Amino acid sequence: MKTSSLFLAAALTLVISPAFSQDTPKPLRAGIVGLDTSHVPAFTKLFNTKSDGDLAGITVVAGYPGGTDMPASKDRVAKFTEQVQGMGVEIVDSIPKLLEKVDVVLLESVDGRIHLQEAREIFKSGKPVFIDKPVAGTLPEAIAIFELAKQHGVTFFSSSSTRFGDKISTLSQDAALGDLMGATTWGPCSYQSGTPDLFFYAIHGVEALFTIMGPGCETVSRVKGKVHDQVTGTWQDGRFGVYRGIIKGKAEFGATAYGSESVIHVAESPSYEKLCRQIGRFFRTGVPPVSEAETLEIFAFMEAADESVRQGGKPVAVAEVLAKARAEAAALVTP
Repeated sequence: MKTSSLFLAAALTLVISPAFSQDTPKPLRAGIVGLDTSHVPAFTKLFNTKSDGDLAGITVVAGYPGGTDMPASKDRVAKFTEQVQGMGVEIVDSIPKLLEKVDVVLLESVDGRIHLQEAREIFKSGKPVFIDKPVAGTLPEAIAIFELAKQHGVTFFSSSSTRFGDKISTLSQDAALGDLMGATTWGPCSYQSGTPDLFFYAIHGVEALFTIMGPGCETVSRVKGKVHDQVTGTWQDGRFGVYRGIIKGKAEFGATAYGSESVIHVAESPSYEKLCRQIGRFFRTGVPPVSEAETLEIFAFMEAADESVRQGGKPVAVAEVLAKARAEAAALVTP
């Protein structure tokens, strides 16, 4: 009887031991395509040193430097490649070689103009992918990436880190606000030649605006000044959502939500850790935290803002911009 009890106790110990727990996540090997942004060493450090929650069990093991002639890329790729190599990441000379070594992929190339060609190669593997902002260099290319993902049965998402801040992500649900009547967001704004104005850095503040307002923007108008760049969206229920890009002067991130009961102001810098936790959860579940429809509306909003400037600040319909881009995207899906 005593011997049986000992065997039972040993069996129970195995069942409840953390090493045998069903909650222990399966290790995932992550690879990074594009080592030309500060996100690369920051994300690698988070995944490779933190082992709790959604970051547990995910290790960056390989990186492909990539790079383009964009100054933000060519001037930094060597430095960031050296940094992640110093963290124990193996550097490879092609995307196919990287795909042989990993289970999941982070497409981090700072130059969105090459995301379509890189995604085309990555998607062939069928592995889950996070595509850092901007999802692509143009709106038609963004649409083409989503279509290619469907063709290959690949799940991916793209987002700015501003979306997942504790204050921004919950602002619209604040009980003190009452009904959300509108919002304004702001943040640093800089441009990159060859890329639509707002795609490169302003996307952080635009993504925060959509996090608060939700989708449903109908028209966009924009005034591009020397100090500030202001974009006003009119939502289908009549609410206004405004993004103010800070070109000169004190530049920080923040938002104001206008409610039926109160007006709430928040200041919150982007959090790489909160974004990486969302990426980790996505890699485990396969469920994107941001929908295709909302991502494409964000980019249509920014493209409509460019078109508004071309038309002297006139309101531009988001639906028309999307329809035109979808027609152009069809030719990009099959090169």
